[in-house]
Amino acid sequence: MQLVGVEKTDSAWVCTYKPAPAYEPPAPAPAPLPPPSAPSQSSRKLSPTEPKNYGSYSTQASAAAATAELLKKQEELNRKAEELDRRERELRHAALAGTATRQNNWPPLPSFCPVQPCFFQDISMEIPQEFQKTVSTMYYLWMCSTLALLLNFLACLASFCVETSKGAGFGLSILWVILFTPCSFVCWYRPMYKAFRSDSSFNFFVFFFIFFAQDVLFVLQAIGIPGWGFSGWISALVVLKVNIAVAVLMLLVALFFTGIAVLGIVMLQRIHSLYRRTGASFQKAQQEFAAGVFSNPAVRTAAANAAAGAAENAFRAP
Repeated sequence: MQLVGVEKTDSAWVCTYKPAPAYEPPAPAPAPLPPPSAPSQSSRKLSPTEPKNYGSYSTQASAAAATAELLKKQEELNRKAEELDRRERELRHAALAGTATRQNNWPPLPSFCPVQPCFFQDISMEIPQEFQKTVSTMYYLWMCSTLALLLNFLACLASFCVETSKGAGFGLSILWVILFTPCSFVCWYRPMYKAFRSDSSFNFFVFFFIFFAQDVLFVLQAIGIPGWGFSGWISALVVLKVNIAVAVLMLLVALFFTGIAVLGIVMLQRIHSLYRRTGASFQKAQQEFAAGVFSNPAVRTAAANAAAGAAENAFRAP
């Protein structure tokens, strides 16, 4: 029972009671929530300072290696395609040469000139792909040496106009232009061209022997000993006391000679390294020389006549 209220009457106090409610069991406590899980790699946001993950290092390295391998194969295929194209041009040219005589194209002279070209030269067709750059560089070196001799002639002419006592140097500068221009082409450039064209050990040896002497001459031209017809450093410094303008011209020629001398030494070393990789040797050069001598009709005729004369004299002897 539950006391609700108390009232006072005339005779006594009256208490009012209320029956107690029925007993109800307590409600069960709610189940505890699970602890929050760590955010996944894909759902969580990266902080501004955290680097992005684009894949593992091994995946990137393998992809880079595969790309490099594809590029290498592509370069090799392009090189083989160029080589096949060059051989196709050679075969086509050989087919044409079978019906018509191959015409010389160097030096490139006009048709009305009474002097006709003396050599046939086509670097892109006759020289293998890996040696074309070297042969072209040597051709430009020969052209630069010829241009340097012409400038040397002009510088010596200017020096002769300032000092008439230097007539010997001026005369020698004319001789060097006339002598060295064709001789350098025939004596060292053409052997080098034929050596790379046909992998000739004999032509390689001829080139090395003559071009070494040519490099020594380049160095002497750059030095410029007075009276030798070279406008080198010494000659330019001597003329500097007489005329500054002529000395400046001679200094430019001396600088040109110096660059040619340095390039000549570098190319000699480069061609020597290429020569060692081609498998050429001195024995092979001797064999090529002997084969070339005995294949010459004039040499065979002279040898036959000499043998016949020796046999005849032997029979006539008592």
